[in-house]
Amino acid sequence: MNESLHLSSQFDEDLSRLRSHVLQMGGLVETQVSAAIDAYATGEVASVKTIVETDRKINDLEKAIDDDCAHVIAKRQPAASDLRLVLGISKIVTDLERAGDEAKKIAKGVRRIYEAGHMPAQYGVGIRHLAEAALVMVRQSLDAFARQDAELAGAVIRADNDVDVEFKSIIRQLITHMMEDPRTITVSIDIISIARAIERIGDHAKNVSEQVIFVVEGRDIRHTKELSK
Repeated sequence: MNESLHLSSQFDEDLSRLRSHVLQMGGLVETQVSAAIDAYATGEVASVKTIVETDRKINDLEKAIDDDCAHVIAKRQPAASDLRLVLGISKIVTDLERAGDEAKKIAKGVRRIYEAGHMPAQYGVGIRHLAEAALVMVRQSLDAFARQDAELAGAVIRADNDVDVEFKSIIRQLITHMMEDPRTITVSIDIISIARAIERIGDHAKNVSEQVIFVVEGRDIRHTKELSK
């Protein structure tokens, strides 16, 4: 009996450690995205190096969490909701790592723009607003995971539609700039790349939220229109 309780306690500790590491990784991603967007607004390109270094930490965490998930499955043989949690985490960390990669793309795009002597703000597109919306999605998806809150996860999924609409609006504005003044083509393409990276960050937050719903409710809503409206 005592041995059974001991094993159960160890299993709970394993799962708790997994959840903690996911939130640690998510916190790094959130910080990285925020720093990249701040660099876009301020021109502080010195932060790009820090963002790239943080990406390495995120990559290391992804590998460590994947190893822990494999260990838990092999050693503990979880079932039902515990198995869903481990499987969900293995997918969540992939999306968090890719969101970190997108933040790195933003930072490098910002560096190219400012080193070329351009000011992205003069193009009048709502990159900052788009980024703040995507950042809220990331933050809320992590909150939904921490609290196992399927309702909040559903709200994040629905918010992705607004981010997509705003992204398309930015693309239209930048195409107009390029048509009116071909000299803006190079920097406009860099801004489009940044906007695309932000939109993808929103997609990854949506994916995290879909996994939260899978973990909490056992429903796989990927590639469906459920909750998307």
